Amino acid sequence: MKGIKGTNHSEAVIKAIGLGHQGLIDNVSQLDDILSEPPDYLVDALSGLDGDIMVLGAAGKMGPTMLRMAKRASEAAGCDRRVIGVSRSFSSELEADLNKRGIEIVRCDLLEPSQVAQLQDTKNVIFMVGMKFGTSTQQSLTWAINTYVPGLVAQRYRNSRIIAFSTGNVYGLKPIHLGGSVETDMPAPIGEYAMSALGRERVFEHFSRTYNIPLSIIRLNYACELRYGVLVDIARNVWAGKPVDLSMGEFNVIWQADACAMALAALRHAASPPFILNVAGPETLSIRRVAEQFAELMGKSVSFVNTECTDALLSNGQMGHRLYAYPKISAQQMIIMTADWIMRRGETIDKPTHFDVRDGRF
Repeated sequence: MKGIKGTNHSEAVIKAIGLGHQGLIDNVSQLDDILSEPPDYLVDALSGLDGDIMVLGAAGKMGPTMLRMAKRASEAAGCDRRVIGVSRSFSSELEADLNKRGIEIVRCDLLEPSQVAQLQDTKNVIFMVGMKFGTSTQQSLTWAINTYVPGLVAQRYRNSRIIAFSTGNVYGLKPIHLGGSVETDMPAPIGEYAMSALGRERVFEHFSRTYNIPLSIIRLNYACELRYGVLVDIARNVWAGKPVDLSMGEFNVIWQADACAMALAALRHAASPPFILNVAGPETLSIRRVAEQFAELMGKSVSFVNTECTDALLSNGQMGHRLYAYPKISAQQMIIMTADWIMRRGETIDKPTHFDVRDGRF
């Protein structure tokens, strides 16, 4: 990872937003603060919620934002609530930052039943555990993490509310003209990852129905911030002069803060049978057009490989927008901020999303 060298924003980016430096992010500390700022609707939702909040898989890409936002929203709501992050490993830097904010850290290998059994009772559980990358070569581990661990957690927390993160990949490829899959569409997963993600949903659903566990399933497509995500992948290719793959053609993104806020707010809608919610941005974006916009902002040329197909992995997030709020950050804002961040060598997480994969092999 590399940090930003200075804060000289690109003239093209500044011209694009027409606001001087306003709206651009200078450093990781500022980014983390912006990502974890809770919207009013989340503060209201958590003010009426009883119990502490535990996030399982809290050291992943979205976990730290989820923890910080849950803590800030609870404090803003006047709730004396413990917020607990659980993962097999945390970096010392991340642990220190979270502890400073009053967030508790617990180390646990969730594949070990004895360790799961020792976790403290918690009224609200956010399940963010999952395996995607490497699934085509580690199939058995993929299924263990994506289906066995949910069973252990559901039995351990049968007296809790649970938010279970899933993915829009469970829907499979759908015609672009439909505007994205909706929550009532039948899943049609492609590949081991998507099939095991649907397996995760079905395991949670089984225990929800068996023990009457209030459950919300969050089908995410795709969370993005300045260090990782589809927009970062495209921007890095353009900046490096590498071709952009057009195979998928179209995609959705949602700012990570909006995704976390909607998922936390869904605690109020947890039910048995499960409440299912797509968390996705309102725009259907063209990979070609987004790459061309990055090229314009960066003063680069752009090349492409492969051609667009008539179907893609797309989710319709309108129900979440109606229930909670329209995303605070638009795709256009994300594109501009991402271009600026990449040009200034902002810190990135070197974990490509493989957004162009159509056969489900990650």
